[in-house]
Order: sequence, then structure tokens, then C-alpha cells
Amino acid sequence: MFLDTAKIFVQSGHGGAGCVSFRHEKYVPKGGPDGGDGGKGGSVVLVAGSRVRTLISFKYKRKFKAPNGRPGMGGLKTGKKGTDVVIPVPLGTAVYDDVTGVLLADIVEPGQKFRAAKGGIGGRGNARFKSATNQAPRRCDPGGDSESRWLRLELKLLADVGLIGLPNAGKSTLLSTVTKARPKIADYPFTTLRPFLGVVEWTRHRSFVIADIPGLIEGAHRGRGLGDRFLKHVERTRVLLHLVDLFEGSPSPVDRFELIRKELETYGAGLSSKPVIVVGTKSDVPFNLERETDLRERAEELGFPYCRVSAVAQRGLQRLLGLAWEYLEEEEDL
Repeated sequence: MFLDTAKIFVQSGHGGAGCVSFRHEKYVPKGGPDGGDGGKGGSVVLVAGSRVRTLISFKYKRKFKAPNGRPGMGGLKTGKKGTDVVIPVPLGTAVYDDVTGVLLADIVEPGQKFRAAKGGIGGRGNARFKSATNQAPRRCDPGGDSESRWLRLELKLLADVGLIGLPNAGKSTLLSTVTKARPKIADYPFTTLRPFLGVVEWTRHRSFVIADIPGLIEGAHRGRGLGDRFLKHVERTRVLLHLVDLFEGSPSPVDRFELIRKELETYGAGLSSKPVIVVGTKSDVPFNLERETDLRERAEELGFPYCRVSAVAQRGLQRLLGLAWEYLEEEEDL
């Protein structure tokens, strides 16, 4: 199961209270204050985990509470700190306040941390309040309050190139041909029900990541067919490969292309402004050359390069991947 959204509750620990205490030693009848400080409460920290790929673990555990700090003790002993609760999340996780909807963190770097709930500070013991005018203070601080809130986690895959198109456009076949990824492939729509990532070894020391996004349908931007959940996974991609089946049926390749292009524009998030390569797929089976010409001319009219490929026959793939690599290099040079 691929889970890309989750809602969790986090609560830090309360700070330990300071201590009121006085030295009690033989032959020292009026010992001074020696109350120690309370320990700091534990925090709840999200960290990018190298082995975490989805948010599925939060399906089974949704509440995370850090321990409180311990109270201070006599003899100037500080209370024990509460242990931090560390929660691994996948790279690409966006963290929102579930009540306000405010983006709190975008975890995109390996090892990146975000303190979701800060532990309360430890209270000061009475030794801290000793002064020239108050040699025997009986005052101490309570520990600092804990923090708690509900968070909404959204996973947006980190990939260089995103594959988009209608269901059964050939995205999974292309991904499995040019990478070692093994998505489910069949000759019917909605075979892919979760995103897949694959790595293209372009040259010996150069590679890039491709994301296969489940097929989109009309109304995807409104969530039809879970389209809004899938579209968010291409928000971070740098180049889009828009796959269009050259099959002779209806609607025409141009109409299929325009349908998805409209969905990207309506969804927003900068998707319609990303570099696009239009890819005519399944050229190993008979197709209408006139319709393909219409598709190529429409792509060129919009300033998009066009490639005709067959993943099954492995035709046109090197040119396609070369174009994608050129876009990636151009962006790195900016």
C-alpha cells in the first residue's frame, strides 16, 4: 500500500518543576538553598528517514507524546531531561498545521529535521533566586508548558522527470524499459494505482529519477479519480513527459493531449509552466499518420519538442531521454 497523506497528533513533554531545598548538614544549622532546576521536556522531531518511502506507518500509530522532564532535587541536582521522540518521514514530506493549513516544513534534504513540538523548559530551583537581600528563598518555577497540535503530512515525490498522460498511455511500460522499476503493466486503464520511481543510468556518472504517475482523467484537478492526489507528485519534477497513445480510436491524440494539458493548467502549482516533451507512444502498432502529424504540429505550436517512441520495440527512447537530460542540464546551469 502506498500512503501519501496522514494526520498525526504530536505533544511535547512538560518541563520539570524546580525544587525548593536547603542544605542539611551536620554542624551547618542554617544551610543555604540548594534546590536544583527541573529537566527540560522532550520534543517531538520529524526527520527525513533514508529507508522510509511512504506514510503508511501513520495508519497504525497517529499520536506521539514525548516524556516530561523530571523535577529538580536537592543538592543542586537538575532533573532528568525528557527524551525526544524522533519520527522518521520520507523525503518529500510537506508538514502542515492541520487547523490553520499553514505549511510548517518541507522536508526535502537527507537528514533534515523539523521540531514539530518543543519541549517545555525546566523550572528554576530556589538556588537560582538567592541574593544579597534574600539568603533563603522559598521560591521556584514550575516547568514550562508542553506544546501539542495536529499535523497533516503530505508526501510529494522527489523526481527529476514526471510521466503524465491518460490511463493506458504507456507510462508504466516506458518506465520499466528505461529503468529497473517494475510497476504493474496490463492492457487496461488504471493498472497503476500508486506512483513509482525509477532511476535512468544516462552515463556512467550521471543519472536521473523518473516518476510514473497514475493515469489522469478529466476532472483530475477536482479529485476525480484521485487525480488531485496524484498531481501533487509532479509538483516537484523539473521536466514532464506527456505521453499520448497514438491509437486510432476516439478521442483523437490531440484531444487526449489537450485534456491533460487543461487539467495541469486548472490544478495550478506551476505545473503548466514546466518544460514538457510530448511523446507519441505505442508506435509499434498501426496508427494514423495524419493524426500523429496533428499532434506533433500542436506540440510544436506550443513550443514543446515531440518524440515518437515504442517502449516495447525500444525505438526512439535514446532521443527522448537525451532531450530530457538536456532540460535537466539547462536548469542546473541557471
